[in-house]
Amino acid sequence: MSVTARLDAYLERNDLAAVWFARPNSFAWLTGATGRPADNVVDRGGDIGVAAAGYDGDGVTVVTDTIEGPRLREEELADGVAVETYTWYEGDLGSAVAEASPTPAAADFEVPGFATVDASALRQPLTETQRERYRDLGAEVAAAVERVARRAAASDTERSVAADLRGELAEAGVDSPVALVGGGQRAQRYRHYTPKPEPLGDYALLSVTAERDGLYTSCTRTVAFDAPEWLRERTQEAMRVEATALAATRAVGRDGGTAGDVFEAVQDAYEAVGWADEWRNHHQGGAAGYAGREWVATPDSDERVVLPQAYAWNPTVRGAKSEDTHLVTGDGVELLSGTGEWPTERVDAVGYDETVPRHGVLDI
Repeated sequence: MSVTARLDAYLERNDLAAVWFARPNSFAWLTGATGRPADNVVDRGGDIGVAAAGYDGDGVTVVTDTIEGPRLREEELADGVAVETYTWYEGDLGSAVAEASPTPAAADFEVPGFATVDASALRQPLTETQRERYRDLGAEVAAAVERVARRAAASDTERSVAADLRGELAEAGVDSPVALVGGGQRAQRYRHYTPKPEPLGDYALLSVTAERDGLYTSCTRTVAFDAPEWLRERTQEAMRVEATALAATRAVGRDGGTAGDVFEAVQDAYEAVGWADEWRNHHQGGAAGYAGREWVATPDSDERVVLPQAYAWNPTVRGAKSEDTHLVTGDGVELLSGTGEWPTERVDAVGYDETVPRHGVLDI
């Protein structure tokens, strides 16, 4: 179902005349339905952008201030998108949307008199056009991470490698809200190895969640300089848990199940590889798309597993990690964050007759 058809159904179901989005990921999602996703971000420290995009059943309208209007028209928005502006010193975005919109209406930010919309539910599943954009993004993110990983050295600091990683992504027009680099010591102690001025040492994990046009891709790569003997074994165990999560996602999605059903398979996989309680030490990931995670799975999750949709599972086993973003459909599992140039191993899912190729450890 197209974005506009989905929104038409939403408006009818909720007896609304319009729905508005100012959060950057949903702004890109809606404007992308016009042919070109737009960016409404100036200050990355805020939750909402400098413009809101609305849909009223007839088309898309963008409301912004007189500072941003000309730039958005000329550089961001597709032809045919109406733009309404307000004088920047005479109002604010919420009030301007309330004045411009037919009512009743809903919004994903505070607008006087408007209901609240759950944008995440509307953004799932992915359309064919969005899947094509995802393939391009995933390949570029993986290529950037792998280039940085291949030129890293044991004496490099986590912080310098993270800076290199952010620069590579920026060159591709990709934002990097999460760029983690953990050397051999800190990667064993912490699941979120925020980079410090510490040398990488005997091995390193590079993990990113990267965004462009509202879509998010996550991936992790492991490089070994003089790695401990257990690193490959634990990485393979994490890879097998991830393979299980992917196989379970497809099966559960085809059956109309929930994230909690997938999580049960993840728990079984951890037990099968000899780390029964390891899932307690880190979240295991979940659905991706127009958020780093549209939802994060837990034992009691009741979110519906939809197909076709991107999923980023990220199991860890005490100093090792396996993580990529995949497109899961009823017919199979497609790697999005890959280049075909990194060492891979095929691993068996636990409890499913399915073998999934996963990224292993690269020796440098």
